[in-house]
Amino acid sequence: MEEWLDWQLNNTRQKIRTLEAQRDREQQQAQRAWAESRWKLEPARDRRTVLHRGGCGIWKGGHGYLDRQEVLLALEDETLAVEMCGVCNPEPGLRQA
Repeated sequence: MEEWLDWQLNNTRQKIRTLEAQRDREQQQAQRAWAESRWKLEPARDRRTVLHRGGCGIWKGGHGYLDRQEVLLALEDETLAVEMCGVCNPEPGLRQA
């Protein structure tokens, strides 16, 4: 009986570890998907602000994600002199309705 209860306990602990790992992966995927649907503005360098997709690795700024409407407003602001990142190409996502 003791061996069976020990097996059952170990089996339950393994299931818990598996479910926790699955939950963590799903949370990371959801966070990555959320970031990819956003944009981020890299502060001005050489008087130009660079627009990146949320998941772009060129600029690691992990805060200040913008939605589409906020980016369109930033693009209208001529004082920001926004240019598109040549690596992640954020412009196509802005053309969507």
